[in-house]
Amino acid sequence: MKILLTGSSGQLGHALQKELQDFAEVIAPTRAQFDLADTDQIAPYVQALQPDLIINPAAYTAVDLAEKESELAHRVNAIAAQILAEQARLLGIPLVHFSTDYVFDGSKVDADGKLLAYREDDDTAPLNVYGASKLAGERAIANSGCKHLILRTSWVYSGVGKNFLLTILRLAKEKPELKIVNDQWGTPTSTLFLSHACRSILEQMTQASDQQAWWKAHQGIYHLTPEGVTTWCDFSRAIVQQAQQLGLLDQVPAIHGIPSAEYPTPAQRPRNSSLDKSKVKAHFHLALPDWDQSLNEVLATFNVCH
Repeated sequence: MKILLTGSSGQLGHALQKELQDFAEVIAPTRAQFDLADTDQIAPYVQALQPDLIINPAAYTAVDLAEKESELAHRVNAIAAQILAEQARLLGIPLVHFSTDYVFDGSKVDADGKLLAYREDDDTAPLNVYGASKLAGERAIANSGCKHLILRTSWVYSGVGKNFLLTILRLAKEKPELKIVNDQWGTPTSTLFLSHACRSILEQMTQASDQQAWWKAHQGIYHLTPEGVTTWCDFSRAIVQQAQQLGLLDQVPAIHGIPSAEYPTPAQRPRNSSLDKSKVKAHFHLALPDWDQSLNEVLATFNVCH
């Protein structure tokens, strides 16, 4: 099987390339070779490659900058996704696409005001340009007629690139105190977890005796994160505590929780990013670790690679 993997320079694309290298022939072009912002080159590239599957973790993810660069965000996250889906339909191949919790506005609560996890069929209402562009990409794929899986995830981090985990570890070495937002809730999701889960799903797909029936039964949107919910503040505390236990930090800073109002950003973030995983567990029988266990697995690799 030949897989076209986009975004290999990004943190999720990097993890997927490593995870799938012994599973299939993975073609992972660099951005210079295959830039989703250059939408004119997408169709010719896919047609020339003739892959058996497209995996698209590539995205414009600069959430705050997207408020100024809305056209670029839409081109990468929506138009490019639409073209990939159209090419997948023409070739009769599947598309696995990654999306985000930011398609929701974060206001889902019960009658008592308790946060409720979002289901795949809940109403979407993005608060920012990034979320709107990703939602447009989802809709384009769903309407394209191609076989597809759309995997929504949240709070993605890894040991490479630019992300919250690496930022906190850097700040923990530089400052005795940190102030971190404590009124936004969600599930930290490592690229290590996502790549393992994606491989498990692909293995189930390839083992199915009737591919058409498999896709008919499984096609659609899924929420995919580890179990549990936390705040950015408590995520930060877990990072520094686990890092100290693993010998990655000599000392840990004091971490103080602050409301979002004290840390204004150009793009508004959803208060509640909790995603219900019932569907992905039922369809693919995935065993989902708790988010802090997943964090420990990532930090444990730091002694080797950092």
